Amino acid sequence: MNDGDVSKQIQQMVRFIRLEAEEKANEISIAAEEEFNIEKLQLLEVEKKKNRQDYERKGKQVEVRKKIEYSTQLNASRIKVLQGQDDVVNDMKDSASKELLRVSNDKKGYKILLKGLIVQSLLRLKEPAVLLRCREVDKKVVESTVEDAKREYAEKAKVQPPKLTIDDKVFLPPPPSKADSHEPYCSGGVVLASQDGKIVCENTLDARLDVVFRQKLPEIRRRLLGNPGA
Repeated sequence: MNDGDVSKQIQQMVRFIRLEAEEKANEISIAAEEEFNIEKLQLLEVEKKKNRQDYERKGKQVEVRKKIEYSTQLNASRIKVLQGQDDVVNDMKDSASKELLRVSNDKKGYKILLKGLIVQSLLRLKEPAVLLRCREVDKKVVESTVEDAKREYAEKAKVQPPKLTIDDKVFLPPPPSKADSHEPYCSGGVVLASQDGKIVCENTLDARLDVVFRQKLPEIRRRLLGNPGA
């Protein structure tokens, strides 16, 4: 083999080696690009997932805030409505209280009323001896009707007339001195108690109004406000 043949073989071997190197480099490049693309897709998916989670979390927070705001506004509206209803009912009670103050102006009618209140109180207590308290302004009219009340009670209860003492030291509060007075006052009526003070029957006009008002409050609300569920 001459030098020319040797040179050709060497060149062929070089070309073969170079071709194989180029092919190998190409394979490595393709594999690296595929790996890069896979990793890039994975990173994109991770970022997309994170963004979705952030969006969902923020969406839930917005929804929770909306519910809280709605609930707050709804409660505020309900409180406002209930306050308005209470104002109407309280205004009605205040009007009734003012009307009670006029009851004692009818001297004859008030005397009959006081007698009935005393008899009713005696029937509730059923005590042989009682203490009666009234307003100082009512002392004389109470004194004038006590004996009739005792006899009526005795007839109804079929017992002996009780010993009834009118307290001339401690009186019920007087009528209000003016319309906007915040001092304790009494519109009329009586309070009877057993001698030991353990049993008390409060039969003032104000106490009776409170009892009736509590008992009739649902009906009052229905009539005034048209709210059966109140």
